[in-house]
Amino acid sequence: MPLQMISAVSNSSLLQPGFSLLNFDGHVFFFGQKGWPKRSCPTGVFLLDIKQNELKMKPAFFSKDSCYLPPLRYPALCTLRSDAKPDEYQYIIHGGKTPNNDLSDKIYFMSLVSKNSKKMVLRCIEKDLGGDVPEARYGHTINVVHSRGKSMSVIFGGRSYTPLAQRTTEKWNSVVDCLPCVFLVDFEFGCCTSYILPELQDGLSFHVSIARDDTIYILGGHSLQNNTRWPNLYKLKVDLPLGSPAVTCTILPGGISVSSAIVTQIGDTEFVLVGGYHSDNQKRLVCNTIVLEDSKIEIAERASPEWTPDIKHCRMWFGCDMGKGSVLLGIPGANKQLISDANYFYILRCKGAEEDKEEELTTQICSQTSSEDPGDSTPFEDSEEFCFSAEANSFDLDDADTYNEDDEEDESETGYWITCSASCNIDINSWVPFYSTELNKPAMILCSSGAGHWVHAQCMDLSETMLLRLSEANVKYFCNKHIDLNKGLQTPQKVVHLKKQPMKPPRKKKTMKLATSTKKSFLRRLFE
Repeated sequence: MPLQMISAVSNSSLLQPGFSLLNFDGHVFFFGQKGWPKRSCPTGVFLLDIKQNELKMKPAFFSKDSCYLPPLRYPALCTLRSDAKPDEYQYIIHGGKTPNNDLSDKIYFMSLVSKNSKKMVLRCIEKDLGGDVPEARYGHTINVVHSRGKSMSVIFGGRSYTPLAQRTTEKWNSVVDCLPCVFLVDFEFGCCTSYILPELQDGLSFHVSIARDDTIYILGGHSLQNNTRWPNLYKLKVDLPLGSPAVTCTILPGGISVSSAIVTQIGDTEFVLVGGYHSDNQKRLVCNTIVLEDSKIEIAERASPEWTPDIKHCRMWFGCDMGKGSVLLGIPGANKQLISDANYFYILRCKGAEEDKEEELTTQICSQTSSEDPGDSTPFEDSEEFCFSAEANSFDLDDADTYNEDDEEDESETGYWITCSASCNIDINSWVPFYSTELNKPAMILCSSGAGHWVHAQCMDLSETMLLRLSEANVKYFCNKHIDLNKGLQTPQKVVHLKKQPMKPPRKKKTMKLATSTKKSFLRRLFE
């Protein structure tokens, strides 16, 4: 399996753990970008253009009747083929995490509506569901099963936030495993039905699921409750008679202890399992071949590619299935904690040279392909007004269709993700808002010691009331390290002297002044 390194020209900061790829007729589209979309690509969906080992992104166009698809990370994804036209298919997207860490319970259908030499137009439609609707989640899987001429989707696993009634102040945004329920979704009538199976005792997330006909195989996964990656292998069989559906589960031997693995299809019944984790700090560098035949599954180890030293020694990796037997892999750069966009990318081609051709993909596959860090978050970015292809003609594909990262804000040097102190625990991959005033970045405050340096308010154990008071008051603040040396220092307030207007004396009554001659005449007459 050849491994090819590619260089991202100007857009690597958008490809972060949790992204997804859609393959329409050999054209690969990317969604689930870092942050909210901006003016450069208001739809948030990009066409990946890989030429001469260079990766470029071109904004995708949507039809006028499309709904908005938010940049969801860790959603469940699978394909649904048309019964009338097997060549036509659409993607089903469910759940996921938004850039401000809200979880989605919505379900979308993405399809290709037109294609020419200049541009490709997509359509995104949101579906309304009723009945036992699955709660908002991420890190789960969705598949399509076919039985007795009918088709239904199956949703299983994932993580969600702790229910409101069970939350505490200390663990307000903590996540838990979703209940191990199996959801059948009938898109024809828009209804959901949940099933509780005795074989499924623990919740799973970031597992792999492969579906063929009426059977789904669930492999691996991570359980938060036990913090384990058991070598699980479940077989779900769905029967769709005229009456109520029937769902059964069988536990099979020969599973693999892995989470966040990537699955790509290389044949009608053959798949390749790549990547993932054995444990929190141990990547899985072994690859496997999975064959589905006659209601059976066979898993065998296969030759792994020659991993580069960077891949072998990095702490984490992420990626997604590109379709047609290819996988896009990404690893952080050397400064992964400080510079979020320092990523390197590779394309792993799992097919042989003689097998690298277009073929029908009749089997549905779904795999969670990203790092399963539940706290991975991306900075919140203010978005412009969203628009679709009503104004799409204003773009010239030959001149202005390549995404230009220079149009975005450079967040790699803002200093929000620094290590502010010895006890600092703020990490870009796990941070969630702590104060009600935080949206996209952690609150920081300036320590006035020496030349001054910035520290995270959360690391300084500042209450929200104190943080607001310090932001409004004209005082110097000193962090926990320098508080003893500078305790009590305060900037004196500038006294503004007001000019006082002198008060006017009360007006005196006017008196008639008698002339001196008049007074003498008056006195002379008085004594005569």
